[in-house]
Amino acid sequence: MTEQIDNARQNDELVRERRGPVLVVRLNRPEAHNQLTPAMMRAIGAAVAEAESDPDIRVVVLTATGDRTFCAGMDLRSFAGGADFTVGSDSDMSHYMRFMTGRASIPVVGAANGTALGGGFEVLLACDLIVASEKARFGLPEVKRGLFAAGGGVFIGTKIPMNAALELLMTGDSITAERAHGLGLVNAVVPPEEVAVTALGLGERVAANAPLGVAASRDLARLAVADLRGAEARMQELQESVYASEDAQEGAMAFIEKRKPVWKGR
Repeated sequence: MTEQIDNARQNDELVRERRGPVLVVRLNRPEAHNQLTPAMMRAIGAAVAEAESDPDIRVVVLTATGDRTFCAGMDLRSFAGGADFTVGSDSDMSHYMRFMTGRASIPVVGAANGTALGGGFEVLLACDLIVASEKARFGLPEVKRGLFAAGGGVFIGTKIPMNAALELLMTGDSITAERAHGLGLVNAVVPPEEVAVTALGLGERVAANAPLGVAASRDLARLAVADLRGAEARMQELQESVYASEDAQEGAMAFIEKRKPVWKGR
């Protein structure tokens, strides 16, 4: 993802890059192990909101600068200095929290170029799909600092067996990318130099599919974890609208005519 691409924009702590239908968002504090600050959290929220509002963006790939650390979690120096990490009422922080709680309307692929701890691991857990460097480690060490994983990490038991979740939460110890893959927390483990291209390729594969079908599949899968009956009822509603859409007709015609479909998202 280092080559020249269209519409690159950069601020102090986050870089946004367009790659066709994919928006690449890169945490950009390598000198501080890409630790989260309130400004960075708001910038992530703004990037997600931008992607949601642009019909030409189908997927976000979230990665970080460097080859050792994706994100070492909350910037404890900022926290100790009085920085406000609580959820505010401003729109960018609200967008960030929608992403962190799985309520963003666009698929997000995490590209863990290195280790992710604490809040950094929670950011990855909020992603729909994750590609990890084989050298990465993952953990929730908040209990070692008198805290707990309040950014969603405490709910990791909805993704993996409870005994494994409690091991991570109560010991604060980290695990290898290989073990994370075995637990189903990451989708692929690759050499460090292949993380970016693999994540982008995965994002492009998602972006190539019908937007309405992808959105319905994603939303129903997430809802079913918390409310299976609610998901079943919602599926009836979505089936009526998605199956009657222009894209559904386009998908059928493209199959019959042996061509690539042209999706309109309606």
